[in-house]
Amino acid sequence: MGVTVLQPYQIPEGKTGAQAIDFLTKRLLALGAVHTGQFLVDCETYISAPQHGPSKAVHVLHDSEYPVTTFSILDTGTGKQIPLVADNLFDLLMLKMTSVYTSKKQTKIESKGARFEYGDFLIKLGSVTMMENFKGILIEIEYRPCVVLFYCWEMIREVLQSFLGVTVAKEYPGYFTSQPVVNAMGQQQLHAKQHDIYEPIDTINQYLEHFTNYRKQNIMPQVSSQSSNMSMNTGMRVS
Repeated sequence: MGVTVLQPYQIPEGKTGAQAIDFLTKRLLALGAVHTGQFLVDCETYISAPQHGPSKAVHVLHDSEYPVTTFSILDTGTGKQIPLVADNLFDLLMLKMTSVYTSKKQTKIESKGARFEYGDFLIKLGSVTMMENFKGILIEIEYRPCVVLFYCWEMIREVLQSFLGVTVAKEYPGYFTSQPVVNAMGQQQLHAKQHDIYEPIDTINQYLEHFTNYRKQNIMPQVSSQSSNMSMNTGMRVS
């Protein structure tokens, strides 16, 4: 695998999610991309029982690109997240821990849709739904020959702009921006994640980040005609 970036797509005013997906699909096919099947990424969150101390959450995610793998992220409630990569038996383990963790079924969320290959790029157009309610469109783009975002972000930007019809900000996506970490000496310093070697758990972390944002919103994101030339929170500008 290579470097993957997730990009929310703001739906133009007056368009439905299905119409926006159809528009993006046609743009990709016109560029020469090849449809190569479907994909699915889902997330279910479990909350710890009150009698077991401060509330903790376990986010369990699956990605169709890794059919025999279950990804989980433990949110300790203190701002620290602990990732775990296991096989599908982890799902059975969670079912046996109902006395400790309870599933929040009403917040189960997924992104699914068509996947396309465009040269060295793998592009996925995901419709995000929670309890069958449409929440938005999330695009996944992977540049497979590269494993460090610093060396390929400009190419990823160019491809995004070529079929989205928007200007993508030059700044790295939020997930890759420099973040404070504590080193072995106990000192806090900034860590530039765009220089790290990319791993599958990075894709999962990005999905969790966006799923969390979608869970918080009640209105489907749209772009009004009045803001068509203004920068949006996603780092894109409609052209």
